[in-house]
Amino acid sequence: MTDSASKVLAHEPDARRYTLMIDGELAALVDYAINGNAISFHHTYTQPNLRGHGYAGEVVTFAVNDVEATSERRIVPMCWYVAQWFDEHPERQGLLVRTALSH
Repeated sequence: MTDSASKVLAHEPDARRYTLMIDGELAALVDYAINGNAISFHHTYTQPNLRGHGYAGEVVTFAVNDVEATSERRIVPMCWYVAQWFDEHPERQGLLVRTALSH
């Protein structure tokens, strides 16, 4: 990717995903599911030839910011990458669902 590449972050609610497009091509995405007042980020993907450039982090940051700005939902990090992202951003942990398991 060159410095002049065009990057576009978007929310695609019909596809239940957030995307990062570079020069019109899908570079990275995070898929989600909504369950009541929770949103589960369950899959993060970066095109293999584009890995190692921080694109997954960009799209996850965009998704978390969008959820915070546009809803009252809390996030369930079902994907290991999203869980790691929250570990690396402890200031954002207030957005996580706090649940207790009962049997």
